[in-house]
Amino acid sequence: MVFGALLVVLAMLVAGIMAMTSSRASNADSGASKNDPSGAAAAQAPQVVPTVAATTTPAPTPVCDLNLVTVTASTDQPSYAAGQNPVLSMKITNGGSAPCQVNVGTSQMEFLVTSGEDRIFSSKDCQAKGEDLVKQIDPGKSETANFVWQRNRTTEGCGVVSAKPGAGGAYYTFKAMLGNKASTKAVFQLS
Repeated sequence: MVFGALLVVLAMLVAGIMAMTSSRASNADSGASKNDPSGAAAAQAPQVVPTVAATTTPAPTPVCDLNLVTVTASTDQPSYAAGQNPVLSMKITNGGSAPCQVNVGTSQMEFLVTSGEDRIFSSKDCQAKGEDLVKQIDPGKSETANFVWQRNRTTEGCGVVSAKPGAGGAYYTFKAMLGNKASTKAVFQLS
């Protein structure tokens, strides 16, 4: 709109200059005719009117800021009865103003369950091979990954663990991680 108004002002300015030039040339011609007994008017030199080229500055293209991509953790329920397996959810949100290409593959994801300082389960412990999956996440949009935890205990390197977590209403925390980003903890209860 500002650009359009600027063009209108420039057009009016050019039109005014041309009108004034035309008027002066007309007056000079009529004056020369009166003073010239032969009736021949002196040739006028062409008038040069400067033109102003309108330039527009394109709006800067927003750039993805990966610092504005966040990870949150949640569970489908706050507590689980015996035999119910928790669904752990990782939500990846783009809080920036530009689309971001984010690797949301299993090579980057980790679902971690702890109880106090005790590391109970990690989805990385027994993962054979992680895969990359790059997705575009638009501004304000999210991608969600769900993982059904079988209430099993794991150790790094996928060693055998006979102890089973969850009995008697114990509380656990779930933390979602994507690359170097970690969520806050989501607390849930197993009966």
